[in-house]
Amino acid sequence: MHPTTVSHKWLSIPLFLLVFAAFQSTAQHSRLVNEPVDISEDFRDFSNTVFFADSLAAFDPQSGTGSIKWKRHEPFSAHNFDNSMLGYKRSYSNEFPAIEYAQDPVLPFSVEFTSERTVRIRANTSKQVTAPEPSLMLVSEPGKDVSWKYAKISGGHQYTGKYGSVTIYENPWKILIRDANGKILTETRGAADGKSSYTPTLPFSFVRRAADYSRSVAAVFSISPDEKIFGCGESFTRLDKNGQKIVLWTHDPNGVQTQTMYKPIPFYMSSRGYGMFMHTTSPITCDFGATYGESNAMQIGDENLDLFVFLGKPKDILDAYTDLTGKAPMPPLWSFGLWMSRITYFSEQDGRNVAAKLRSNRIPSDVIHFDTGWFETDWRCDYMFAPSRFKDPALMIADLKKQGFHTSLWQLPYFVPKNDLYPEIVSKGLAVKNANGTIPYEDAVLDFSNPNTVKWYEDKIAGLLKLGVSAIKVDFGEAAPVSGIYASGRSGFYEHNLYPLRYNKIVSDLTRKLNGENIIWARSTWAGSQRYPIHWGGDAETTNKGMEAQLRGGLSLGLSGFTFWSHDVGGFTMKTPEDLYRRWLPMGLLSSHTRTHGQAPKEPWEYGEDFQNYFRKAVEMKYKLMPYIYTQARLASEKGLPMVRALLVEFPSDPGAWMVDNAYMLGSDILVAPLFETGKTRQVYLPKGKWVDYQTQKEYNGGWHEVVAGELDVIMMVREGVVLPQVRVAQSTGEIDWNNIELLRFSNTPATASLKLYLPGQDMVQEVIVTKKGTRSVVSKDPFGGKIIWVLK
Repeated sequence: MHPTTVSHKWLSIPLFLLVFAAFQSTAQHSRLVNEPVDISEDFRDFSNTVFFADSLAAFDPQSGTGSIKWKRHEPFSAHNFDNSMLGYKRSYSNEFPAIEYAQDPVLPFSVEFTSERTVRIRANTSKQVTAPEPSLMLVSEPGKDVSWKYAKISGGHQYTGKYGSVTIYENPWKILIRDANGKILTETRGAADGKSSYTPTLPFSFVRRAADYSRSVAAVFSISPDEKIFGCGESFTRLDKNGQKIVLWTHDPNGVQTQTMYKPIPFYMSSRGYGMFMHTTSPITCDFGATYGESNAMQIGDENLDLFVFLGKPKDILDAYTDLTGKAPMPPLWSFGLWMSRITYFSEQDGRNVAAKLRSNRIPSDVIHFDTGWFETDWRCDYMFAPSRFKDPALMIADLKKQGFHTSLWQLPYFVPKNDLYPEIVSKGLAVKNANGTIPYEDAVLDFSNPNTVKWYEDKIAGLLKLGVSAIKVDFGEAAPVSGIYASGRSGFYEHNLYPLRYNKIVSDLTRKLNGENIIWARSTWAGSQRYPIHWGGDAETTNKGMEAQLRGGLSLGLSGFTFWSHDVGGFTMKTPEDLYRRWLPMGLLSSHTRTHGQAPKEPWEYGEDFQNYFRKAVEMKYKLMPYIYTQARLASEKGLPMVRALLVEFPSDPGAWMVDNAYMLGSDILVAPLFETGKTRQVYLPKGKWVDYQTQKEYNGGWHEVVAGELDVIMMVREGVVLPQVRVAQSTGEIDWNNIELLRFSNTPATASLKLYLPGQDMVQEVIVTKKGTRSVVSKDPFGGKIIWVLK
């Protein structure tokens, strides 16, 4: 039977295809609540005007300030042989009276140097000057570095520093960034740079929207052959962002296998030796050669450009970036232990039972986490333990503390209409409002730009901390209304991405004030959130691909200035199959922080005795390695480095290290290659040098190897010559005997080795010298004055 057809203008197109096409068109153009804002669409809108950076109209070399002339253009449809594509053509004033408005505006521009490695480029799209406000993203407003030397050159200006140079050409306007050897790292792209291609390309420009005359900047730079780009937050897509289009908008992706992310960060770095930080809270679309291969188009929602450029290797860039936006302080020692959790423990008895079984089964652990079910109604956050199920919360918390357990609690900043707190929040004006004074969503979303809201919220959280709670789970925070009008006076266009940073800061500052510790457990972020550890990876799918994507997200976040990161071991979305749990568990333990969380069950005894024994051995491994983990955490926090570290950070001179996104370094000395599929083997790339398998003691040279895992389902390699400090297994970090440290030396050659060591409560790292003599090693330098008994293998 033939499908029904439509005659006349549609000829014989099947009706069901027309219906399907109409459905597809509608679906593709539907707008969803909190859908990411893609700024690039505005540069393609035929109703808008786009101004191209043309020439340097004025410049004062002493101050680095001047102005740029911008030439007016408009998007249009270029047509050739039945094919259309978007291009840009010269256009002229559409304002009346024309004499009152600039055809090609001349607007402020500046270049500053804020450190030996850091250049700040600013450009305005209007002459309106606003009073500067302290930025929550920055530790403080950066000063000026006077080490850069100026020289006038033919057709422009040049500044030279210790690590590179910046050249500014006048006509056409262009900025070139070079390294210390004179190699061009990147340069701005102007209209003339697109002439080599038939494909119209967007140059360095800004758009003025016809709808409201708002403006946004496109800072367009070059991409070189074989260039690789990393960062932009906890991105779950391919680690190298070259060829990708990344929308920086905090979003709840409900998983870890999409392009959207909980933790976008407006920062990235390149394999060519530079990094860039887009200092704004507006939405950003980073088109890293996705639309056109040679073009890195940072389409920034902000009407003004504030761009920091950093020069150096990955460690140098991360250090400089976190000098600007803040380094992660050290969380408390207990936070590095095991967090036992599921969604959710519903009662005091649940918590006590889990704690008792952990101790009776000799499984080390430091935290019991109560998720969404500690209120009278599951998910309905009212900051009160359910009286029907928690007879004496303070006593429970105190009793758990005596057993070596800290207590963590879930909450969120959204309040449903049935919540008893909802009327108070709305009546007191504590929630984000619409332009008409009502709330945008069904839920009341706390407005953290309102000092009254902050005070109200702090009182609620303070009551829990004073009860003895050690950590607050700072969940959600990705859905601040873009249509909202905030107490700050700004719309959600600028407040949406800033919301997680405000949220993180409030809880972290209060916890530090009341408990004296740097600790939260947060999901959403923005630039600067690394100052408020710890952040976890969200609701990962309970699958092999979910595990793989979760690691990519963690590596990407680490390349965005975050030192501490965790994830839900085994995945969140459903009961974890035992095989997947076995393979995921070591990856979770070999992270800075470890939490088993997700759909029940998560407790090892629920899987049987064999798995419980395996679980115990895996957890014991982390507790044995606590001196190494704690020391590496201290060292990393001082330099803005990630604990879960992409190989390229530690081995920037090894080309192979830049290609790996399924293995990582835990600190500087242990390489971890998780098993993402059933089986005991996988291909592992080892950077140049010699490596020793932590479990089997087999030795390997750098390069690709098919490696068989040891007793635990993970590949762990230690750099040859490294000395790893270990302690005896304790049931909590508070019971570790720091006066009895065992040193494991991964070398058979008679040579002197050293290790750096931080012990809890110390302010300085100590260096221990170990000498190989014959078949045994001896400590030839003990900086702890004989207080520690060193046992060497």
